[in-house]
Amino acid sequence: MRSAIILAALAATACSPSGLDAAPRSIETQSGQVDVEPVAEGLEHPWSLAFLPDGRMLVTERSGNLRLVSREGRLSEPLGGVPEVAARGQGGLLDVALDPDFASNRMVYLSYAEPGDGGPTTAVARGRLGDRALENVTVIFRAQPRIDGSKHFGSRLVFGREGRLFVTLGERDQFDPAQDLSNHLGTVVRINRDGSVPQGNPFVRQQDAKPEIWSYGHRNVQGAALHPETGQLWVVEHGPRGGDEINIAEPGKNYGWPLVSWGRHYSGRDIPDPTTRPDLAQSVYQWTPVIAASGMDFYSGELFPSWKGNVLVGGLVSQSVVRLTLDGEQVTSEERLPMGERVRYVRQGPDGAIYVLTDASEGQILRLSPAAREEGGTGSAD
Repeated sequence: MRSAIILAALAATACSPSGLDAAPRSIETQSGQVDVEPVAEGLEHPWSLAFLPDGRMLVTERSGNLRLVSREGRLSEPLGGVPEVAARGQGGLLDVALDPDFASNRMVYLSYAEPGDGGPTTAVARGRLGDRALENVTVIFRAQPRIDGSKHFGSRLVFGREGRLFVTLGERDQFDPAQDLSNHLGTVVRINRDGSVPQGNPFVRQQDAKPEIWSYGHRNVQGAALHPETGQLWVVEHGPRGGDEINIAEPGKNYGWPLVSWGRHYSGRDIPDPTTRPDLAQSVYQWTPVIAASGMDFYSGELFPSWKGNVLVGGLVSQSVVRLTLDGEQVTSEERLPMGERVRYVRQGPDGAIYVLTDASEGQILRLSPAAREEGGTGSAD
């Protein structure tokens, strides 16, 4: 019976067992005990996930595979139709997002490091999700220029409330081009679902500026989410030696890299602090030492009532999920939930639990939920 359910849920997609052996464990938090339960494992450096309406997950592996994961943790074989990726360094298959009208059009969007003459670049493609493959895949955006390197691709995909797509782009470890509007390096861009440029973009009428640019002066944004009340795009980006930042990406604003930073260059050379340039957009929050921030979400579920409105950020170096409380746009407190592994992505699930991707060659999907009480009930973690 269970096998039949799984096969039906995967819509005839071939599956392999996830091989889960680890038992759930509990961690102590300021709100009570939280269970950390492995949902699936055996993923090769998983980078992102998106929940389908039926509860399954689409998961990207940096090596270039896109897989379906059932609610029971079964992994499909790699889906067909995924574009070729440049899987080296920080490059590969990166983010995945569903079209706002996915229930009717089945469209899926992928960001990835695309190989090509001159070096790889961050690209975005979309295709229709079939039973075993993405169909009619089309590239809708390519960052310019191409750079012969393997660092700082970004890249998160977030749909705004108006249905337009934000794409975060790293500066490819090139520094100064993040201040140059004639290229896409170190920017957040906003495009229509077909890749065309919205007329409301801030630089659409400015000569020698890429019309897709929404904000610039970023270093390497690897987390992004919409604020549930304001609809503003919040992003989290890697600093150098110090200075991971949370920023609110507002249209036309310059976030300062590499003119200013809370960190220092890897050579040890100083960088002026952001407060020395009040003409530039200031960060909401910063970490020094860095957490190596990757993945971001706002919590709005019911399982953790006292966490509503909190920001959740994944930490690669800190090996934690970082929980931040807010008062408007001000961070009022920070708590780190230890995962014991590099956290690439954090996302609230449709069940109100928190799902975490671990960045490893045998990466896992972990589910965080309030610890069950001894009498058999479920704690509220509040």
